[in-house]
Amino acid sequence: MKIKIVNKSQHELPQYATPLSAGLDLRANLDEPITLLPLHRTLVKTGLFIELPAGYEAQVRPRSGLALKKGITVLNSPGTIDADYRGEIGVILVNLSQETFVIENGERIAQLVLAKHEQAQWEETEELQETNRGIGGFGSTGLK
Repeated sequence: MKIKIVNKSQHELPQYATPLSAGLDLRANLDEPITLLPLHRTLVKTGLFIELPAGYEAQVRPRSGLALKKGITVLNSPGTIDADYRGEIGVILVNLSQETFVIENGERIAQLVLAKHEQAQWEETEELQETNRGIGGFGSTGLK
C-alpha cells in the first residue's frame, strides 16, 4: 500500500525498524529540546502530513522501550489519525516517571501503525441476543 506523505521535518521518512515491524518510528521535529517534568504532558510535532486512503486509520502508539526505561508514553493511546485529516501529525507525550525527561530533536518518540477499519451502521432493536457472559462487566471473564 502506498501512502502520500509530506515531510516538512528535518528528518528522514518514518521507517520500519525490522522487516516484520508493525509500527513506523515517529521522530520529534523540534527547533529546541522540550523539558517534560514528571506528570506533565506536551504535544510534540513531527513535521509529517499524510493522506490515508478511505477505510484506513493511522494509530499513534507508545514506544515500549521509552515507556519501560523512561516512563514516557502516549497519553491518548492509541491516538487515531483519520483518513480525512490533513494536518501535521502530533504526539501527546506524558511523563509518568519521577524524573525530568528532555525530548531532543530527532528522538524516536512514538510509533505509527496503519490499520484497516469499518464504519458501522446502527440497527436499532429492543433486545440483544443472549450470551453466556451476558451483562458481566470488568473482570467477569477471569478465573475464579
